[in-house]
Amino acid sequence: MKTDDLIAMLGTNVEPVRRPAGRTLVLVIAGGVLLAACLVLAVMGLRPDLDRSLPYLLLKIGLMLPILIPASIVLSRLARPGGERRVSLALLSLPLLAVMGLAIGALSLTPMSHWRTEIVGDEWIECLVSIPVIAIVPFATIIWAVRRMAPTDLVRAGAVSGLVAGCVSAMGYALHCAAESVAFISVWYGGTVVLCTLAGALLGPRLLRW
Repeated sequence: MKTDDLIAMLGTNVEPVRRPAGRTLVLVIAGGVLLAACLVLAVMGLRPDLDRSLPYLLLKIGLMLPILIPASIVLSRLARPGGERRVSLALLSLPLLAVMGLAIGALSLTPMSHWRTEIVGDEWIECLVSIPVIAIVPFATIIWAVRRMAPTDLVRAGAVSGLVAGCVSAMGYALHCAAESVAFISVWYGGTVVLCTLAGALLGPRLLRW
């Protein structure tokens, strides 16, 4: 019997279970935030004018938290055998859509001639590369914790693991990022988190097999 067939069989008519590993997952996610921040500070450095730019830092973190918190709750359920029956991933798209809506709202108040500057800015390449790269370490630790809990829907568990890691990474990168355009923050922070989610969906079936 193939591994995928065995996983599918074990996931049929299984009641969700509670395991102490769930506490480990919470600690891993919280530790991931601290780890991402430390990596950014050690490698990239803190934005020098943080006292002036504190509202933008809070905005970046504030955009990620409404995605990170429900995603962490969903992941804790997906990580348990049979837990996927209790979650709807469609709900996780709502915060991401809200972030994109914020970008549209910001652009609607900006002259069209300035749209390119507002969206692209000077740091889009750094943002596009940095957030997924920083997310690698938190993603690896999250995958380790999720695998201990024996998930049965590996694609969705991997996708949400990537989503959580992307949010954690974006919050850490915010300590360095000098971008102050709401459209830039919404598009590139939200976009890189989506990339991390897709990467997690692709890697999940391989990394979460048990």
